Amino acid sequence: MNKSTLFLLLLISFSCSKRERNCTDFKTGKFEFTQDIKGKKNTSTFIRTENLQIETYNGKTDTATVRWVNDCEFILQKLHPKSMKEEKAISMKILFTENNSYTFEYSFVGSNQKQRGTVTKLE
Repeated sequence: MNKSTLFLLLLISFSCSKRERNCTDFKTGKFEFTQDIKGKKNTSTFIRTENLQIETYNGKTDTATVRWVNDCEFILQKLHPKSMKEEKAISMKILFTENNSYTFEYSFVGSNQKQRGTVTKLE
């Protein structure tokens, strides 16, 4: 197989696997996020409006401002931080969407350590 044929096959396979990115469908609503922490599943629910995100986790509720950078990226900033760590803003980027969920990447603003998660839209 020559190089041009191999390149064409790779190009076709990547173009067919393009994932959806309908971020505006997830700007507002009620959501659920489940993550595994030390082998235990932890779930939080949150309601997001254009400007606020109200999250409940382990019976505690926190509110953060939401500032959209573009249709798929936003910055969360807690309104009432209880520690220096909570004062740091979090950068969120929706990587792709699928039906009623999206996969995102997040990190503290300015940090190179990124983590991923998946959120499900409930309403």
